[in-house]
Amino acid sequence: MLEEVERWLRTRSWSVSDRPLDTVLAAKRASGAAVSVVLPALNEEETVGDIVSVIRRDLVERAPLVDELVVVDSGSTDRTAEVAAAAGARVEHRDAILPRIPAVPGKGEVLWRSLLVTRGDVVCFVDADLREFSADFVTGIVGPLLTDPDVQLVKAMYDRPLAGAAGQGGRVTELMARPLLNMHWPQLAGFVQPLGGEYAARRSLLEQLPFPVGYGVELGMLVDALHLVGLDALAQVDVGERIHRHQDGQALGRMAAAIYRTAQLRLARGHLIRPCLTQFERGADGFEPRTYSVDTEERPPMAEIAEYAARRVA
Repeated sequence: MLEEVERWLRTRSWSVSDRPLDTVLAAKRASGAAVSVVLPALNEEETVGDIVSVIRRDLVERAPLVDELVVVDSGSTDRTAEVAAAAGARVEHRDAILPRIPAVPGKGEVLWRSLLVTRGDVVCFVDADLREFSADFVTGIVGPLLTDPDVQLVKAMYDRPLAGAAGQGGRVTELMARPLLNMHWPQLAGFVQPLGGEYAARRSLLEQLPFPVGYGVELGMLVDALHLVGLDALAQVDVGERIHRHQDGQALGRMAAAIYRTAQLRLARGHLIRPCLTQFERGADGFEPRTYSVDTEERPPMAEIAEYAARRVA
């Protein structure tokens, strides 16, 4: 590990207990910064309501940390929107945000569009499939941004159990993202959960970043933020354990392909020879190929979007 990374781990890796809620609230009052929490959601009716309820109860009503709690529905076919609204979130629908640009499927697409329907100086993203959710996920990653003006982006780190086995979750991280980062961006080798969906950043940074529309958004954001603001502006906070729904192997393969493509573009900004992934499923006549396209689109920095610029002037 680089000496720079060893030093970073000592100075920019914290525990949620390092910043008690009272300390974070005092820093928020002193800075006057507004905090937005965004949950990107696609068919998450079983979990989104509990997450929204915890944030609203603990960080809106009991402690005034969160100013804006928004669920961005990514085309759900279940009751995700209704459940989120009933729990106290403001629900925005992906296709209604910036309709001039037709929406495409993907998590990064939703995160990018969320910048247009939120106003917080600090934006905190939380996945909507978490179970046994704790408000520490929010206070932990928002805290450094409110207490340390040099910090620009904070990722949560945590244990990810799989089928009861500790530390076995995060398979795409271990098999794809971590090798890529260690070999090509070794300054980022200290991140425990580089692909984790819980992170917070200053709006002034997010609006300057391109957003891969799909699963590559987290890796792309880390790499681009490193080049834009440097390693010392990035940090991570231990928030304990993350329990969520796990994807099957083929879904993980598609996720890994998107992440590899995101890394490839950042390595060379070059040409994709074949932006497709073929996987196999056993059918009546043996193994049958299924070919999926790998998303190749990225959204430009939000600061370049006319509607966003006009909103800021207003």
